[in-house]
Amino acid sequence: MKELWLKIQSYFSTRYKLTVSYNTTYGDGDDATYIVRKFFNKQDKYLKFQTETKEIVEIRGAEGLNYKIEQL
Repeated sequence: MKELWLKIQSYFSTRYKLTVSYNTTYGDGDDATYIVRKFFNKQDKYLKFQTETKEIVEIRGAEGLNYKIEQL
């Protein structure tokens, strides 16, 4: 019953695919990809968000962050 409720609930909630690159080139070895449920803070040098597994992640960059957000 719980699985059915989660499946129904997933149709109404928006998920995002976040790709963070720590340099200016996407697709090389330093990229990180996350499935995001909710963003708490999005700034040039700081990201705070909740992943699909309900983990809170904070990412900081001194020169700024290069990231892409795609809606799933």
